[in-house]
Amino acid sequence: NAIRQELNRFEKAGLLVAETQGNKKIYHTNTKHPLFSDLNSLLMKYIGLDQIIEKVVHKLNGLDKVYLTGSLARGVDSKIIDLLFVGNGFNKDYLLELILKVEKLLERQIRYEILSLSEIGNLLKTKPENEVLLLWEKE
Repeated sequence: NAIRQELNRFEKAGLLVAETQGNKKIYHTNTKHPLFSDLNSLLMKYIGLDQIIEKVVHKLNGLDKVYLTGSLARGVDSKIIDLLFVGNGFNKDYLLELILKVEKLLERQIRYEILSLSEIGNLLKTKPENEVLLLWEKE
């Protein structure tokens, strides 16, 4: 009951948007809220995702997208960060080296998979929307 009350408060404040699916109420973040970018940045720093983007993603050529999956994507705190790296032609050994450095820095385990652009398309069709979150995309 306490969680429902907090969700209702966030919805009333405009931070969350709710939709009804059958007898369930599904909440999503309101990306148009003026505080969204600040709160998103704070969360990224708390989890350490900003370090992953800075220390891994920006150092790999040939990377197209990075997705967050697993517990964190569903909004459940976890010591394990699950990632999907999407692209062709980037150095997988260098990726592993960078991941190991970031794991030490964050004191969290990082599990990852590497997929091609065609493989991620197939995966996104089969996974629920709240289980795969786009973290970074090449401009």
